Amino acid sequence: MVECSEVFAVTDEKIAFTGIDYAFLVGAMPRKKGMERKDLLAANVKIFKAQGKALADYAKPTTKVLVVGNPANTNAFICAKYAAPKIPACNFSAMTRLDHNRALAQLASRCNVGIGSVKNVVIWGNHSSTQFVDASHAKVNKNGRLMDASIVVGDDAWLKGDFLSTVQKRGAVIIEKRKLSSAMSAAKAACDHVRDWFMGTKQDEWVSMAVPSDGSYDIPAGLVFSFPVTISPNGEWKVVRGLNWDDFAKQKIEITRKELEEERDEALKACESE
Repeated sequence: MVECSEVFAVTDEKIAFTGIDYAFLVGAMPRKKGMERKDLLAANVKIFKAQGKALADYAKPTTKVLVVGNPANTNAFICAKYAAPKIPACNFSAMTRLDHNRALAQLASRCNVGIGSVKNVVIWGNHSSTQFVDASHAKVNKNGRLMDASIVVGDDAWLKGDFLSTVQKRGAVIIEKRKLSSAMSAAKAACDHVRDWFMGTKQDEWVSMAVPSDGSYDIPAGLVFSFPVTISPNGEWKVVRGLNWDDFAKQKIEITRKELEEERDEALKACESE
């Protein structure tokens, strides 16, 4: 691709942000063994506060921003706060596509199909070990028939047990094995995320994105929370509404919502103390 044929390394925020259409914000203190994402808040809030201000100063009002650096949801919240009002909050998202892709892969393996035969899993909440990985609305194309994933799997205990915990804990397992966080899989997820944001989602299919809540599912407005979203060809995302939660889902989603509210409050305090 001609437009991607050069890479410029810069340290000047004005040069970095002027005239951009998309920003991939990956520069954050990396998570290390034994750390939860909220442990990174104090250091990373300063980074994303500064980048939010730089976006406001130099970027276009139409710039779309993907936050990858952890804790991604809360970093996106802070970045959007300091980029306002020039750049609208709906132009900010945090990456839960890596978790989404991992969930698709787990279901595909369990159902003995290709990953392209699985759709509509949901990552609810935070990009952390509290996220709720939901396959209750997922579909699997098995032998030419589109079926509920729960029917194809046929094991509710697995869906609420190993499937859920494997995706939730995958990041920590990779750090344990590699002594580093995810690399290529995270890069692929970021590409998937922005490709769909640019081109739109396929018909009858949604993806998981952490976006500022519009109040759907009684999630507090403005909280950057992962939802199932569809995206129009002009890049506007919309939360998929009307999905039902059973008592198990409600319990899990309450945990991740509470964690995000706590992270948000801690981050705001850190901003005020600077």
